Amino acid sequence: MKIEIRSADLMHISGYVNAVERDSKQLPASMAPGMTTPFVERIVSGTFAKSLKDHPKVELRFNHSKVLDTTDGTLKLREDSIGLHAEADITDREVIAEARAGHLTGWSFGFSGAQAHLEPCDEGVQRRMITGLTLHEVSILNRNPAYIATSIETRGEETTVTEQRSAGNDTVEVTGEIREFIPDYNKEIEILQLMSDYFDGKETV
Repeated sequence: MKIEIRSADLMHISGYVNAVERDSKQLPASMAPGMTTPFVERIVSGTFAKSLKDHPKVELRFNHSKVLDTTDGTLKLREDSIGLHAEADITDREVIAEARAGHLTGWSFGFSGAQAHLEPCDEGVQRRMITGLTLHEVSILNRNPAYIATSIETRGEETTVTEQRSAGNDTVEVTGEIREFIPDYNKEIEILQLMSDYFDGKETV
């Protein structure tokens, strides 16, 4: 996740929400409908692209709950050779404040209708290969990025089981205005070293 704070009311955010063709960390059976044993998960290349083509309306949220407005009303999503990439301009003051404070931890996404088959992986663990899904939202998090869950949501007259996933090892890079709030520890260390060298050369009284 890369964050650029451009003003008090505008923040640009981008990064990869999920990498395709890579195993997730081991997940408990409760994280996916129908699973009875621990598993790892892999989203097959092209799965996100197909979902975006068939269901282009995807929400940008904060912690899976708060729907965020963007400056142009559009969250830019694409799948490339690495995975699902997201980009948006954020105007929500709460999220910008969380970014300033260094509290944002990464990306997550919510989906339903997973089309999957199982393959053997390690002993006692299966690999869930996802070849189809309906992507409903991508979320910016300020909680533990390893957060995963399954929730039940009502969409109109339908009850939908929505799975939520995050990378669990996100790196958050903040640039722009936020620099005013981050101490330059390297510079402090350099100054302290120079002071130490100076006083080492002086006689103490």
